[in-house]
Amino acid sequence: PSGGGKSTLASLVPRFWDVDEGSVLVGGVDVRCIPVEELMGAVSFVFQDDRLFKRSLADNVRAGRPDASDAEVLAALHAAQCDDIIAKFPDGVNTVVGKAGVYLSGGERQRIALARAILKGAPIVVLDEATAFADPENEALIQAALATLCEDKTVLMIAHRLSTIQDADMILVFGDGKIIERGNHDELLKQNGVYAFMWKEYQTQ
Repeated sequence: PSGGGKSTLASLVPRFWDVDEGSVLVGGVDVRCIPVEELMGAVSFVFQDDRLFKRSLADNVRAGRPDASDAEVLAALHAAQCDDIIAKFPDGVNTVVGKAGVYLSGGERQRIALARAILKGAPIVVLDEATAFADPENEALIQAALATLCEDKTVLMIAHRLSTIQDADMILVFGDGKIIERGNHDELLKQNGVYAFMWKEYQTQ
């Protein structure tokens, strides 16, 4: 449920906050012992309300890896299903976000943010409600982009929409700031607890 602690937990990995008790480990190492620059380089984030800079589309993507070539930026945009966004503006990838006449929907902004994360290529990806503001058409494109972004990565995916996480290796169910259930989809259904109830509700919507 909203307010259960999902985003807070994910924010402990990049040390937006630190734990008061226990520890958060990446590769068996406490994140507090990893140099900040190294930790930041190892994690990509896509938030539900990702903001874009008032720069060109290409510059927004290149923020993921400043030394990337133009060809690499274009490849990331293509992998993030952004070809239609680029095609609709006369200046293409050089279109400045926020300029008069330049409008991007929430789902389009998400795809640009995904292109940035794809270009960065970090081994850990944190997705916080990445499809929250997308209409059905954009959601299908975002899901296709996520398949590219998440390939061979460790992914922390925060979601309310259960279909998004159905195939995850491990699902954690939160309640009042605590993990109250864990397992894969089939295991959680057998537990016949909170997740199973939520899944039944989801199926009848």
